Amino acid sequence: MSQTPLTQSTPYTLFYVPDSANLVVRIALEELGASFAALLVEGAGAASRDAAFLALNPQGLVPVLVDFHQDEPLFETAAILLHLSEQHKALQPAYARSRGRYLKWLFFLSNTLHADLRGLFYSDRYVADVAAIPALRRGLGARVVRHFTLLDAEMARHGGPWLLGETLTTCDIYLAVCARWAQLYPRGDGLASDVFANLPHVHHMLKTLEQRPAVLRACEQEGIAGRAFTVPQYPLR
Repeated sequence: MSQTPLTQSTPYTLFYVPDSANLVVRIALEELGASFAALLVEGAGAASRDAAFLALNPQGLVPVLVDFHQDEPLFETAAILLHLSEQHKALQPAYARSRGRYLKWLFFLSNTLHADLRGLFYSDRYVADVAAIPALRRGLGARVVRHFTLLDAEMARHGGPWLLGETLTTCDIYLAVCARWAQLYPRGDGLASDVFANLPHVHHMLKTLEQRPAVLRACEQEGIAGRAFTVPQYPLR
């Protein structure tokens, strides 16, 4: 973990590994116009061995967000997104009656889509016999396509251009980053790009979101160039 000391010069500190779940949080912070520091966790497995980082998240995983107005550091992507949207009264539905839709789709993205992507990317952690990995990946790959198809249908039902209708929310950011990863990982075996070409509402949202200045800033900071969601490339660092 970076040895840069934590200070209260900015209200938030985000701990990150390039192109990990912290990208979702970084985009949200940029969209909110929030001031934050970003501290790189060196090496994909370093966090789990670093005592200082384990004090922030005993799982040893990113993202972690330290909010200096809170007693506890935050981890779990959906929890951080919900906290930020409530703190800033933004990136959430404009009307209180839409809160139920916001919560159920935010947690669908976290508990269902993202969870299945983790199983797809890190299949060796989910089986006792490596011979089972190809079958597991085929099953999870089919599930992931069904999840994106369901999200496309939900967007069609409410007319878009965002998942919940006319308002950009943290759900859209989370969905877009999941779509990015689904095309890139596992390396050499991600979803074909035509999967999203055949999901017109999701595809239009991805094209719109990847052009927003806040998204471009966040991607640049994590070494991601080009069209981050529709023609994704691996990070440069």
